[in-house]
Amino acid sequence: MPPFMNADPVLSHAMGAALSVVFLTGAWQKLKEHEEFVAVLENYRLLPAATLNSMAWLLPLAEALAGVLLLIEATRLPATLLAFALMLLVTAGVAINLLRGYSEIDCGCGGFSGGVSGQAISWSLVVRNLVLIAAIPWIAADSAARNLVWIDYLTVACTTLALLGLYALVSQLLATQPRLGALRNS
Repeated sequence: MPPFMNADPVLSHAMGAALSVVFLTGAWQKLKEHEEFVAVLENYRLLPAATLNSMAWLLPLAEALAGVLLLIEATRLPATLLAFALMLLVTAGVAINLLRGYSEIDCGCGGFSGGVSGQAISWSLVVRNLVLIAAIPWIAADSAARNLVWIDYLTVACTTLALLGLYALVSQLLATQPRLGALRNS
């Protein structure tokens, strides 16, 4: 049995809540700044122009759905499958463009990176997303191993905040990485 299947339910709940917030804040930014997100999708050069507006609605709505479903115990498994598919899709889009030599594209991540387009794509962003993808099986782990008690809920809340702080820190470092490199080279 893989080790994540024996994970404590506190871990799976905290990771699920943190990923939910990441998806919900990202979806909110993309929906709020719809036209900017259409432009971001256009810059990726992966979709036909006729589909850009539809995809600029579909992607954040799918993110929002995953974010909401991650918070509900009964829908945790389908939510993790949707989250996994979304993360693979966007990470593949970033990797394809990096392999094509297009590194000056805004990621369009939304949420903690500051608006729809707060950071340029990079291999570091791919690594960050792969870490998030690797965390998804722990979220899907069976949390029926034991019932949570009041202190567990407090631990889930504190762990979720810590994970979100770590995510925000990494996102900020990724956003400022090109500027730091430019300062070093000047």
